[in-house]
Amino acid sequence: MRTLFAAAMLLAGCIALPAGCALSGTARAAEPVAGARQGPAPLARLDLVDRGHGPEAWAENLLSGPVEVVLRARGAMPVAYPALPARATVPSLGRVLVSRVDRADALLLLDVVPGHPGARPRDVEYAWPLATHVLNIGQGWGGAFSHRDDENRHAVDFAVAEGTPVLAARDGMVMQVEARFSNGGLDSPANTDRANFIRILHDDGTMAVYAHLAPDGAQVRQGERVRSGQRIGSSGSTGYSGGPHLHFAVQANRGMRLVSLPFKMFGPAGILRFSEAAAGVE
Repeated sequence: MRTLFAAAMLLAGCIALPAGCALSGTARAAEPVAGARQGPAPLARLDLVDRGHGPEAWAENLLSGPVEVVLRARGAMPVAYPALPARATVPSLGRVLVSRVDRADALLLLDVVPGHPGARPRDVEYAWPLATHVLNIGQGWGGAFSHRDDENRHAVDFAVAEGTPVLAARDGMVMQVEARFSNGGLDSPANTDRANFIRILHDDGTMAVYAHLAPDGAQVRQGERVRSGQRIGSSGSTGYSGGPHLHFAVQANRGMRLVSLPFKMFGPAGILRFSEAAAGVE
């Protein structure tokens, strides 16, 4: 098949979605660690409850989809049951008791990754996620600029004009929405976690990420069910981005680690066959 790949002038950007989030507390409800308020909203909250027999560490999931958590201690290791580090999976908007500790002064941290670790991806053909018939890829699988890590290795950056309607590529549940950011560019590494995005959970446990959306560019809400082809937002250039584009990836939690997955997609001119070696489309 002839090559449809068109290199765009560094329109690709780096996306560092909140694949992990640390929270801490002592004998009261936890607050996000310093700096978290300037970045994406937390995925979960650590709630410490003492009923007279030592603190109980509860993980409260803030997303409309499962998360996996690991509870650990900073500094002196308390006696805990289960022993730390303790791992748990928390259902959508649910609460789970992760561990009990013996000291109220223990400093506890909660690491969080979206998605169920038991996700079993199915062989699915994804729909074209943009309301345009032009295919222009700024960075493909394994792109040298920012698609070398596990989280983004099989991501694709579709270069489009700002404000282009973004469409759901597959049915699912809106698990997470971040739409608070208004700026973007390559001048500051701090922009890597300040991209607007939508995360949609599929029925096989995989998650599609649509990132670098325009300011206020999300048109769906967390907890909403969407259908393939439904408009969910508008493209933009928020976060660490060199120009307007849509960063699209399919991800799964592989045990406290987000991994991007290869995917098939039907594009404007037929089936797209992404190639990591060429970082483009065949």
